[in-house]
Amino acid sequence: MESMLNKLKSTVTKVTADMTSAVMGNPVTREFEVGRHIASGGPGMCWRIYNGTKKSTKQEVAVFVFDKKMVEKYQKFDKDQIIESLKRGVQQLTRLRHPRLLTVQHPLEESRDCLAFCTEPVFASLSNVLGQWDNLPSPVPTDIKDYKLYDVETKYGLLQISEGLSFLHSGVKMVHGNLCLENVILNKSGAWKIMGFDFSISSINPSDAEPKYSCKEWEPNLPPLCLPNPEYLAPEYILSVSCDAASDMYSLGVVMHAVFNEGKPVFQVNKHDIFKSFSRQLDQLTRLSPTMLNKIPEEVREHVKMLLSVTPNVRPDADQMTKIPFFDDVGAVTLAYFDSLFQRDNLQKSQFYKNLPKVLPKLPKRVVVYRILPALTSEFVNPDMVPFILPNVLLIAEECTKDEYVRLILPDLSPVFKQQEPVQASNMILLIFLQKMDLLLTKTPPEDIKNSVLPMVYRALEAPSIQIQELCLNIIPTFANLIEYPSMKNALIPRIKSACLQTSSLAVRVNSLVCLGKILEYLDKWYVIDEILPFLQQIPSREPAVLMGVLGIYKCTFSHKKLGIPKEHLAAKSLPHLVSLSIDNNLNLNQFNSFMAVIKDMLTRMEAEHKTKLEQLHSMQEQQRSMNINTSQTNQSEETKRTPSPGNQIDEVFGGSSGSAGVNGKANGNSASAPQLNRMSLTLEEKQRLAKEQEQAAKLRNQPALAPQSIKPATPSTQAKDLTSCLLNNMTSLGSLSLTSPPRPGLIQGSTISAYPSTTPMGSMASHGYNPTMGFQTGGQGMRPPGPGLYGGMATTTSTPNFGALTHNQGSTNTPDMSALDSLFTSNKPKVSLNQMAPPKPTPGTTATPWLNQFGSAQPSQTAPMQGAPLAMGGVTSGFGMQANPFFSPQNFSQPTAAPVMNAGGGLRHSSSVNNDLKDLFG
Repeated sequence: MESMLNKLKSTVTKVTADMTSAVMGNPVTREFEVGRHIASGGPGMCWRIYNGTKKSTKQEVAVFVFDKKMVEKYQKFDKDQIIESLKRGVQQLTRLRHPRLLTVQHPLEESRDCLAFCTEPVFASLSNVLGQWDNLPSPVPTDIKDYKLYDVETKYGLLQISEGLSFLHSGVKMVHGNLCLENVILNKSGAWKIMGFDFSISSINPSDAEPKYSCKEWEPNLPPLCLPNPEYLAPEYILSVSCDAASDMYSLGVVMHAVFNEGKPVFQVNKHDIFKSFSRQLDQLTRLSPTMLNKIPEEVREHVKMLLSVTPNVRPDADQMTKIPFFDDVGAVTLAYFDSLFQRDNLQKSQFYKNLPKVLPKLPKRVVVYRILPALTSEFVNPDMVPFILPNVLLIAEECTKDEYVRLILPDLSPVFKQQEPVQASNMILLIFLQKMDLLLTKTPPEDIKNSVLPMVYRALEAPSIQIQELCLNIIPTFANLIEYPSMKNALIPRIKSACLQTSSLAVRVNSLVCLGKILEYLDKWYVIDEILPFLQQIPSREPAVLMGVLGIYKCTFSHKKLGIPKEHLAAKSLPHLVSLSIDNNLNLNQFNSFMAVIKDMLTRMEAEHKTKLEQLHSMQEQQRSMNINTSQTNQSEETKRTPSPGNQIDEVFGGSSGSAGVNGKANGNSASAPQLNRMSLTLEEKQRLAKEQEQAAKLRNQPALAPQSIKPATPSTQAKDLTSCLLNNMTSLGSLSLTSPPRPGLIQGSTISAYPSTTPMGSMASHGYNPTMGFQTGGQGMRPPGPGLYGGMATTTSTPNFGALTHNQGSTNTPDMSALDSLFTSNKPKVSLNQMAPPKPTPGTTATPWLNQFGSAQPSQTAPMQGAPLAMGGVTSGFGMQANPFFSPQNFSQPTAAPVMNAGGGLRHSSSVNNDLKDLFG
């Protein structure tokens, strides 16, 4: 890599040094930047040709440099002769101005080391193109080495030389005197130009008389640069020391022969014995062999033979040569017309430009790009001609590479994109650009598309011409894939919608809908749903074509794999809109059937999607129930506990019964949890909650069971007590049992508290003391009306999970002895003992009081231990105790759900308060 860099550096340094040494100190360098060495030309190929740029205007030029080191081998006199001859030729060229002569941009400047002057941009000399590479840089530039002349270039080039000679002979009365390959220059556009007027001869007669030219005698002792090229000179110039315009025509014949014979002239001349060579040449020209001209095209072969005639009068003049059929080629005529275009009026130009697209495909690309294109783009300054020029420029652009397009065409097109005056021409320009939009978007860089091309498209959508709007809407789908998404969403789509809503043309409105339908695939799904579909509902028109366009957009959006319409949007917006449009009176039967087919497809998919969703939701609910069936249903949410299922509510309201309901509205066996309401879909929060509940249930299954704690019974006191105070204290303690942890139950005669854990279902406990069956309760206790078994059947609802066996007065009878309270009653009333006030013992096997029915099953005896759920006063499960204890973890227990307490009529049974019981008891 380093060696390559060093080699490149040395090459650049060498070229720079050669260029610098060639023009160092020359005044030309003050105004022009001198570039690389590109070609050579002039007499003896002595002029080196460099690229150049004018410093002030950045105009491209060619710099011709003659290095005086080339003549150091000559004597001073010969060197002076050479320098004077070269100066004379450049000065003569500078004074002459004609399209067929090389144009001088800066006159000759001389310095100590070189001569230099500037001309129009140059490609190479004709001699370089045909294989003579003298005085060229090494290595020879590839573009010169590989250059091949096309037939049209050869024909038109020879025609240009003939026209140049005609100008010299007829207009200036001058003989060139040294017309040869090295004095013919190809400029940057490919035109052939004449230079090398070092040996030109002007007429000595007045301008109105017959021109007469004086010729110098050939001096073989002079350096070659002081003499014309003898291989191209007419025989009379050497043999008879005479010349005229016919001598230049002979030189033209030799040039034509060399062009068709790879740069070789008709004869090779021995410069050391020039007179003998020309005598022999004269004899050969008299008997010119047909084989010498076999490479020349047949249609011009006879004219070349006449030009090479030894008799000057037989040779055709320059004007006659310009009119021969050989130059009537369509390509040559086209190129000639471009050169004379500045002389034509707009009508003639417009006719020519209309027919030009038929000719361009017949011409070589190099000729079109470097010869015709510059002539076309130079006409863009004429606004009236732009609509006629633009199709040809875009036709050429199609054959160009992207680099050529950007470099040669786009700079001239940029102003045309923005042209708006005159209006008629501007509309035509829009139509032409729209027809070639794919070409513009393919080859134009993104930045230029954004700044030039798309603004022109937006202007076309807003144009007052309906034709332009229709064309724009029709072609937008063809290049939609080349438009950036932000530009499409923020600039293009809003203008299409505006054109649809604001136009009075049915065609524009329909084309707008068709255009939207075709570019939906390039849009985002939610942009279509949020912007395009609501726009369809804003269209006021009800023509059948418009309605079918709306249907088409719905169908494309619904059926496209990337887009699609959500079922929520289908149900809420799309289907109602389509159904309302389907019954429009303007639709025929086929159109109505099209609407109904789309509507049915939407309904079918909506049904399938929603049914699948509901099935998935049901499956998840069943999975959740199966995970909780072996654990306590304490995981159920409080909201689910407070709210009965819709089915149970309906059964209660309408008196209906289900297969699992009993006669009194009670569930048979253990009541199952109320099913949750089916929802439309599971939200993320619901899924997270289900996951947490499943995780919590797994934790509950893995936790060890709590060991029961035994509580030693208090030692009964043998001392007499005040039963009234004891009773009041016990009643007070009962009110606060649910607020203490663990509570100490009062002593109840004949009662036994089970040592098993409480079976009160956690799910039946509502927060803040709310019980679904009883409403709000005070102190965590339920109350019942006074009746039998008030004291014997009273139990507390405590949050303590286990109690030890606690018995009091186990040896006593079932009926408590209350005779000690007899003294509380006054003596003026009949005394009724408390034993008589106690409830009678129920007979085994008989049904208990209605109050006992609230426990779900009758108790055989008051002396039996209370199994199952501890109940509050009134037989209703407490709703406060466990929830109020912050140290109690209800998840550690698994208990079945208690059925709601119902009376025979299906309603709740309400009990009285404790105070009312005492009032009834004590009067």
